[in-house]
Amino acid sequence: MPTDLSPSDPASPDLSIVAIIPLYNGAEFIERSVRTVLAQTLLPDEFLVVDDGSSDGGAAIVERLAAEFPLIRLVRKENGGQSSARNLGVRESRSALIALLDQDDGWHPDHLEELRKPFEADRLERLGWVYSDLDHCDRHARLKTRELLAKLHHEHPKTRLAEALADDMFILPSSSLIRRRAFEAVGGFDERLSGYEDDDLFLRLFHAGWRNEFVPKALSFWCIYPGSTSFTPRMARSRLIYMRKLVETFGADESWDTNPVSHLIAPRFLRLLRGELDRAARTNNEALHRQTLADLEEVLPLLPPNHRRKMQMLLATKRNMRFNRWTRQNNVARFVLGPWRLLMRPFRI
Repeated sequence: MPTDLSPSDPASPDLSIVAIIPLYNGAEFIERSVRTVLAQTLLPDEFLVVDDGSSDGGAAIVERLAAEFPLIRLVRKENGGQSSARNLGVRESRSALIALLDQDDGWHPDHLEELRKPFEADRLERLGWVYSDLDHCDRHARLKTRELLAKLHHEHPKTRLAEALADDMFILPSSSLIRRRAFEAVGGFDERLSGYEDDDLFLRLFHAGWRNEFVPKALSFWCIYPGSTSFTPRMARSRLIYMRKLVETFGADESWDTNPVSHLIAPRFLRLLRGELDRAARTNNEALHRQTLADLEEVLPLLPPNHRRKMQMLLATKRNMRFNRWTRQNNVARFVLGPWRLLMRPFRI
């Protein structure tokens, strides 16, 4: 395993890599994710697991693995969220390239080797990050969709700010390799966010002028399942914080031909909330239903006036309806997939 962290030869770029896993009550997954790092064809120069105040024994598993593999270093902190754990891992390391891995995801063996190659050719050092396609798996890392991003037909690599504002960026930290200078230049992860912190980081890197490259090959696997961070109240709260941040950042920008808030940002979050209403109905989750209706109250005023009025009328017909009647009569399908789809059509870019 590489352990020599002496300064690189001045004649060649510094391509040292730190692997960072934030850990919070991930005892079920952490050994699997750690072993995917240890199985790399190109091992990292540093390997940190940041325990974010776990209480389930996950840190003890890391300690056991560290006794066997000295490359692993366990860093402990009070619970502050995944963003703060990642930022601490970066501060506690010194390698030039940052490789992040979520505790329930994993890397294929050639992940680091393939992602580092574009940095080797980047003599001007304006390449901010490289990312790849990924495999979609269940909680047991069993394959559900191979090369998921190729199926979604989004733009890769990212070249247009408008598209980054109008839809999720679909860049996962676990599938990326980030230049430290770029990461530090934009201030790292926003620690207010526990969801959408990845979109926020990569959008700020893009907006600051850092280039990105995409490897059209699955180099990691992404595990999504009920109970993962993609389906939590914290994620819903973070979504609104991120929306407010986008509105604040781009709302006063007069360089656009059309208002980016009303034509890009608001429709994006309206679509997301539409999906939450649908999920609330499918899972019979009245609390999610109520929270999503409340969140809609903040999004609707951001729409263009004519669309705002139509959406408010639709919402008014549902607001006072009893939840069980709302789902039983299948109003979800008519409400979500009918008029909403028609109203969203003018916003697509």
